Amino acid sequence: MVLEVTDRDQDEQALPEQSTPTFSHGLIGNGLASRDGEKESVLARAPGAQERSPCQRSDAELSPERETPYLARDRDDGDGARKGFLRRHPLAFLLGLLLLILFAAAGYLYWDYAKHFESTDDAFIAARQFAIAPKVSGYLTAVPVTDNQRVAAGEVIARIDERDFRVALEQAQAQVASAEAGIQNIEAQIKVQRAQIASNQAQVDQAQAALVFARQQAARFQDLAEKGAGTVMNAQQFTSQLHQQEAALQSAKANLTLSQRQIESLKAQRENAVASLAQVKAQRDQAQLNLSYTTVTAAQPGRVVQLSAAVGQFAQAGTNLTMFVPDEIWVAANFKETQLDSMRHGQPVNLTIDAYPERTIRGHVDSVQPGSGTAFSLLPAENATGNFVKIVQRVPVKIIMDNPPTDVALGPGMSVVPTVQVSSAPSLLAQLRALL
Repeated sequence: MVLEVTDRDQDEQALPEQSTPTFSHGLIGNGLASRDGEKESVLARAPGAQERSPCQRSDAELSPERETPYLARDRDDGDGARKGFLRRHPLAFLLGLLLLILFAAAGYLYWDYAKHFESTDDAFIAARQFAIAPKVSGYLTAVPVTDNQRVAAGEVIARIDERDFRVALEQAQAQVASAEAGIQNIEAQIKVQRAQIASNQAQVDQAQAALVFARQQAARFQDLAEKGAGTVMNAQQFTSQLHQQEAALQSAKANLTLSQRQIESLKAQRENAVASLAQVKAQRDQAQLNLSYTTVTAAQPGRVVQLSAAVGQFAQAGTNLTMFVPDEIWVAANFKETQLDSMRHGQPVNLTIDAYPERTIRGHVDSVQPGSGTAFSLLPAENATGNFVKIVQRVPVKIIMDNPPTDVALGPGMSVVPTVQVSSAPSLLAQLRALL
């Protein structure tokens, strides 16, 4: 560019001088003055340059190709910058394209992986917690547990003063002994009565034998009296003896019947005594139960929560001493009904507890409640009344923890984020991991 301007200045020096004023310098200054100072410095270094009017310049000098090289370059700066970006920055373009492809592939892998799982943040740990209360009233003599302590099944939680209940038990035991003695007395009477029955039976047999002899004697002497070989008095005497023996036999039979009825009465008395014995035994068992109720124990392993019992406190029957949280806990996850299409029993679940985010607990789907949560609420929704707006319902899903941690406290209400693997088919990411 410098050489071109210099040649043109040499041509201008070869032309004859003109006295007419010219404004070529102004034209060059306005039309050819570049935005950089390079051309101006070149024009300033041309000594003795003769200025000519535009009328004296040739067409070649005034042609756009020769006159405005800088203007042409300036005009191409905008389009050239855009069209030449790929030529000037090929590596940046390739790097951007590569990153775009990588992000698209990563997005597809994430979408393919995520569709194999269903998750929700509306989940919490649940348990069948209950209150522990005594069945008998009395003063507390010992409370060997403290707040949030874990207890095993059968471990003592509180003790009630047992003296009154022990006295009641001893009284009931004495009544049982008395009833048993009464039964033994009746059994002895029954034995005596059976002996009396045997005696009466023997008397009946004796009376029957005497009656047979009396009949024979009466018949013999009656026959002799009729034949004149015997007296009438003897016949009458033996006839009277016959009637006496008959009466004696009837008396013996009556005594036998009476003794038999008495033994039946004794048997009835024995049955009554046995029933009384059963009653006093029940009272004894109740007294023994009441005595055992003075020791309040844990029915299953768990934790003592919100302990309110204290030594010296008078505990009323049915008054809460503490809350109890069993070790058997699970996760109640309220999934949207649109997430239950592929959810089945036994599917694996990853559980993340908000209190312990560094731990991942394994579990499985136990069951899906047959109905939404609002259907079993205290005030269920009545969609048949008023205006209806469809809302996606949530359905509780019971999730069992396979490996619940034992070194940390887990209890009802703690927030959990479960992720259920609803598809057993491996994702594309898993296949790639297997190949690598």
